[in-house]
Amino acid sequence: MSTVRILLDTHVLLWAVREPAQLSPTARALLNQPDVTVLVSAVSVWEMATKARLGKLPEAEPLLADMHTVVDQLKVTPLAVTHAHAALGGSLSWDHRDPFDRLLAAQSILEEAPLVTADRALAGLPGLSTFW
Repeated sequence: MSTVRILLDTHVLLWAVREPAQLSPTARALLNQPDVTVLVSAVSVWEMATKARLGKLPEAEPLLADMHTVVDQLKVTPLAVTHAHAALGGSLSWDHRDPFDRLLAAQSILEEAPLVTADRALAGLPGLSTFW
């Protein structure tokens, strides 16, 4: 049974599928360890769909069309959004306004799963554990 759980930020999910060379050595190693449970949030799917619709992330469209295969290939565990996640994400005392990041941060905190991200803006939130 897994003892370590991590949550992938949306860009990390995209890189894991489309451009694994963009991942840090640490992220790449964790994705390949059998004792690590890798969580992928519904928030990331929402973010990719929103940005694809707006024309900001067209490369996400093939992933969105076949998320079940992506989940199977990467051997990740889907993470739904709960009321507790939403409440914490909306109430965090943090100047960061991006709703996707706020919700991923809340999930990471409540699920006790460090957020794998290259986004330095997320590193400053008290209580949030991140690594890259």
